[in-house]
Amino acid sequence: MRGTPGYLAPEWLSAAITEKVDVYSFGVVILEIVCGRKIFDRSLDEEDMYLLSLLKRKIEEEQLLDIVDKSSDDMQLNGSQAVNMMRIAAWCLQGDYTKRPSMSIVIKVLEGVMEVQEDLDYNFFAQPSTGGAARFGRMDVEFSVTTTLLPSVLSGPR
Repeated sequence: MRGTPGYLAPEWLSAAITEKVDVYSFGVVILEIVCGRKIFDRSLDEEDMYLLSLLKRKIEEEQLLDIVDKSSDDMQLNGSQAVNMMRIAAWCLQGDYTKRPSMSIVIKVLEGVMEVQEDLDYNFFAQPSTGGAARFGRMDVEFSVTTTLLPSVLSGPR
């Protein structure tokens, strides 16, 4: 396994690798841009060192504006859009890959054609579901603990 710590989706620790690992990494990048810091910042207090833990705490406290990049006038002037970008990031960072959007859905949200899903789980470290259904591209897939994982299905052009 290769990759940069902090950008790797939780499922890299198991065998369930899909195109959703890239969605997770995209969520990390969005968060870093909006917050103006890296995913790990060892110069901060332990509770603020890991950006995903900080995001979870600020969501629970309803204080997302606190972590918007203070050195960026554009981010500060457009706080509501910055908070919406953090909601998109949170959707991309779902610990359970079956709950992450595809990149084509993310693009539709960025274009304003769709909205961010409302019932997000802010436990960004959750493991994938052990059973249920998922949608991969145009295929609906039923899965359980014994289901063989399918190879990645790329979203393709919109």
